[in-house]
Amino acid sequence: MMRHDETEILERWKEENQGYLERLKKTGKKIKGVGVLRMLFGRTTIVVALILLQAYVLYLMLVAAIDVSQYIHMGLTVLSFCIFVSIVNSDMNSSFKIAWVTPILVFPVFGGLFYLYCELDLGKRRLRKKTLKIEDIISSHLIIDENQQKKFREEAPDESGMLEYFRCSGNAPAFPCEYAQFFPSGEEKIPRLIEMLKKARRFIFLEYFIIFEGSVWDDVLEILKQKAAEGVEVRVLYDGMSSLTRLPIGYFKKLEKAGIHARAFAPIRPILSTYQNNRDHRKIVVVDGKVAFSGGINLADEYANRIVRFGYWKDTGVMVAGESVTAFTYMFLKMWTIAGKEPELSEEEMKRYAYCHENGLTESERESLSKLQCAKKGGFVVPFGDNPYDDYLVGRTVYMDILNRAQHYVHIMTPYLILDDEMVTALIYAAQRGVEVSIIMPHIPDKRLIYAVARTYYKNLIRHGVKIYEFVPGFVHAKEFISDGVRATCGTINLDYRSFYLHFEDAVYFSRTGIVDDMEADYQKTLEACEEITLTRAEQFPKLFLLGGMFLRIIAPLL
Repeated sequence: MMRHDETEILERWKEENQGYLERLKKTGKKIKGVGVLRMLFGRTTIVVALILLQAYVLYLMLVAAIDVSQYIHMGLTVLSFCIFVSIVNSDMNSSFKIAWVTPILVFPVFGGLFYLYCELDLGKRRLRKKTLKIEDIISSHLIIDENQQKKFREEAPDESGMLEYFRCSGNAPAFPCEYAQFFPSGEEKIPRLIEMLKKARRFIFLEYFIIFEGSVWDDVLEILKQKAAEGVEVRVLYDGMSSLTRLPIGYFKKLEKAGIHARAFAPIRPILSTYQNNRDHRKIVVVDGKVAFSGGINLADEYANRIVRFGYWKDTGVMVAGESVTAFTYMFLKMWTIAGKEPELSEEEMKRYAYCHENGLTESERESLSKLQCAKKGGFVVPFGDNPYDDYLVGRTVYMDILNRAQHYVHIMTPYLILDDEMVTALIYAAQRGVEVSIIMPHIPDKRLIYAVARTYYKNLIRHGVKIYEFVPGFVHAKEFISDGVRATCGTINLDYRSFYLHFEDAVYFSRTGIVDDMEADYQKTLEACEEITLTRAEQFPKLFLLGGMFLRIIAPLL
């Protein structure tokens, strides 16, 4: 049953958003459930069944080997113990150590072999080698204006360390914030995206974790087809995991027939392999190397609230224009090459698509951009990527740096909350220094088990001064950090292990630009539709639900 204060919040939100509700009555719809027969005989079920079958066969082989000889059993147990010692002494995050040690202790033979299999997986090793090679190529071709970097340091000496870290980690340097726009919802981003796609003259790069057939994708696809027919080079890259249930098999072939170059990143196959755990979670669009989009908004109807999933879908995005777009161009080309058969990214290809004065913003384009509602200049931006195969946990480090340098406030939006000890410490330390740390979470989750894990963190954080709110009208999918009216990030990086350690991610770091003010204004507006979770309220959560979350938290890094 909905509590009284939740009812008041929801009724007030409905009064203020009549436009959305009226539009939903006319054009929106509830997303249909998956039929039983489709679920039973769909390719997702078949692929999962085949993978589980392989795991079961391996298990039977293991049991048979154990039955054949007690010495084999003893040897495998000793091997698992050695693996246990190796894990404890490794540089692995402590949460991952616990997640791996637990199955090894509970299943001393099978757990150890499973860990060994994951570490020796050839598919994962090949992907890692190719990724790092391409990263080195991109880093060597990044043109850094040292005078510009010096100017940024002089104007913002407190950002010197962060700028040096971005350079050290192989990400793009800082760029002047020529033009940037913040989108507080998918409803506002999609029309602007379509507008910019229509203006494309040379190329369109589009990379998304989720592309789902529906009205949003139909609108975008129609423009892509038109542009391809006009001679504009169009490339579409989507994640193979998300396409498993949302797109037809071999959908990229359908796009190719329309003149669109398309690839699926790491498509799921019925083969037991751990490389499939590293997904392309990015959401990037680059138009002519002049304009780029990022944020949490995928190309599916629920992200623009054209259908209803988990109540109102709160998401955010950003658009940048000018020289900084080069960083997004390189990010896309890297993932495109990794997903293809090319051994490496060519120098000619990097030069062809990079932002330059000859192909840069024209005066008419600058004038058009300056007239955009909420377009902001000033300060600097750093578009950055993160990948699971190098030694830099860029997304996690940027978040912790913002927390550690904050003087007044850090305001956070995230759909998931699965934290390691260091992140918990950073959140609490900031709050105990007198910094206002607040987190907006969904009230209606998309994944109930993950939501159960998130709520196990609430009481400890609240007890130490961190404020937690839940967005009553529905689901929050935005990924934002906003601090002190000075700096902010918007991108694809969730506060969870998958984003920090396992996925390919991207975001934009803003410093001393008006976009920070736009993001903070939207955060305050969103708070009006939120319920603050107090310790008393947290005590009222269903005990069985929390108990399930506590057990899942043990293996949360592997979820």
